[in-house]
Amino acid sequence: MYHFRNDYSAGAHPAVLTALCATNGDQTSGYGLDPYCAAAADTIRRLCAVPDAAVHFFVGGTQVNKTAIAAFLRPYEAAVAASTGHICVHESGSVEQDGHKVLHLPAPDGKLTTAAVRAAVEGHSSEHMVVPRLVYISNTTEVGTIYSLAELRALRAVCGELGLYLYCDGARLGCAMAAGDTDFPDYAACCDAFTIGGTKNGLLFGEALVITNPALMHYFRNCMKQQGAILAKGRLLGVQFEAILKDGLYRELAARSNGLAQRAGAALRALGVEFLYESPSNQIFPVLPDGAVEELSKEVSFEIQEKLSGGRTCIRFVTGWQTTEEDVCGLVETIKKLI
Repeated sequence: MYHFRNDYSAGAHPAVLTALCATNGDQTSGYGLDPYCAAAADTIRRLCAVPDAAVHFFVGGTQVNKTAIAAFLRPYEAAVAASTGHICVHESGSVEQDGHKVLHLPAPDGKLTTAAVRAAVEGHSSEHMVVPRLVYISNTTEVGTIYSLAELRALRAVCGELGLYLYCDGARLGCAMAAGDTDFPDYAACCDAFTIGGTKNGLLFGEALVITNPALMHYFRNCMKQQGAILAKGRLLGVQFEAILKDGLYRELAARSNGLAQRAGAALRALGVEFLYESPSNQIFPVLPDGAVEELSKEVSFEIQEKLSGGRTCIRFVTGWQTTEEDVCGLVETIKKLI
């Protein structure tokens, strides 16, 4: 069986496991107040070129999104997101559970535009409606597309003009940086807060939240505790992030994942396979006949993205740090036999 269902089912990169084993017997303070988390936070501040940024570590993506949005918004304020955004369709209403409406905006390629953001604000203009306050983006997006640096800066400008926070869900930030020629300082400069995803790029688990806007930093750990988001053995997060960020490993793994996905995509295009989205990252979305999809599922693990007309289905393949070139070759050869 070839595994292309996601980029987090495998364990951790060996460098992360080595670091965890080396520190396994250490006794430290709990709840993230330990030397390993402090060192990892300092590393992140240095990489982002923001020495005063607040850095907090979380176990997973839904947890950090839910906690951050609950902390940043007043009860009558709302988040705006692409209709495909993770907080819209994959987090079981966790943001709404805290009383904050999520405004779903049309985004055929998974990306918000400045025009869409402006329209959302203009459309909520009285006390009878929620107040758009936070713009949520994912990079990479849920359909594998990326925001360029120019697009990030444009969103930053419109958010500044309209008095909105810009928050980036970076569950696959490494892939976005590798595919879009951006770096940590770009997100620190453009976003009021953003996450650095580890779960989908070599960690056993873990997301780092970087808050650059001082107004959003106060009492944030209180909000984390209220949401059940402070891990008693918090050092496990610090150890992992310090290992994955060392010597450029984080970006290296993401670039490799992107490269393998793009190699698979190019080979399938050469076979005449169509794609629903143009993705330069580690997620690709080929369209295959329903019969081929059924047969493929016997040999390849993947997810169904969308049922299409004409007996066709869009499926999603995702590569990760553990994917091999042999996996990609096997995937392509398997599909070649079915079409």
